[in-house]
This record gives sequence, C-alpha cells and structure tokens, in this order.
Amino acid sequence: MKDLSTLAVVRRENACTLDARILLDEMNAMLALYRADAVQPQFYTGDMSSARSAFVMARTTDGLAIGCGALCRFSFEVAEFRCLYRRPAWPGTGTAILRFLETVAAVAGYRRVILQAREANRRAIAFYQRHGYERAEPFADCAALGDVRCFAKALPILADD
Repeated sequence: MKDLSTLAVVRRENACTLDARILLDEMNAMLALYRADAVQPQFYTGDMSSARSAFVMARTTDGLAIGCGALCRFSFEVAEFRCLYRRPAWPGTGTAILRFLETVAAVAGYRRVILQAREANRRAIAFYQRHGYERAEPFADCAALGDVRCFAKALPILADD
C-alpha cells in the first residue's frame, strides 16, 4: 500500500484525455460487477457543458492517474457527483477526490450534493456514509431502479470576502 498523504494531487482536468478514458473504462468494468443489466456508461462528456461542472483526476506526484470524479449540475442549488473511482492500490484517494469535489461545489454556489450507488456496492455506500452522506429519496431516473440507493449532503455556505 502507498502512503497517499504525500503522493496524491487532485485537480481539474479534461474528461476527454486518454488517462481519463482509461480510468472511466476501469470504473465501468468494476461497476458491471454490481449490475445485472447491460454495462452502460455512467458519464458523458456532455455532462460537463455547464460552467458549474467539473471533472477531476487524482495523480501521484510523478503523474500517474490513480482516480477521478465528476461534478455535474443537477439543479441550480444541487450538484450531482458521478464517476467517483480510485484504483484499488491507492487508499485515501477516494477521500481526497470527494473532498476536492465538495470544495469545488461549495465555491460554485451549490448548497447540496447528491450521488448514488448500487445496493450491492456496500463498500461505496459505507464510504459515502462515513463522509456524512445520508440516504435520500430517489432522484432522476434512479426512481425506476429498485437496487439503487441515493444519498445527499448539505454543503457549507461560503461567505463572500
């Protein structure tokens, strides 16, 4: 295992890069383990069309891509996090990505974050709950999927300087 405290840098990047596509493909392959239905992409670059959206990647200090995440506009006050993924050998990366996205969302003026996980993905659910996310009513197309669990968290209101 690596000591992430000195190795990871999280920043905004383009979701169309080769490194991003590789991480998203790895994520989709992992998520296929939790789905009975056909593998469907969880993210489209068109989701980044809002000025208040972001795609971020975590990299080691020598540039190796080790995780990613996306912030998409759900409504004026609500951001949706998607594609939270970290490579298994890099514990702590998920927390770094989640905290970075929460900061980006709060700075962009969002008041709340929503996200989802398949019920079978207990590790993801435990991760979200450990970081203050609480069960929420199904949103968007989640309502039609019985095995999806939705979560939400209020963001701090940042004071203007």
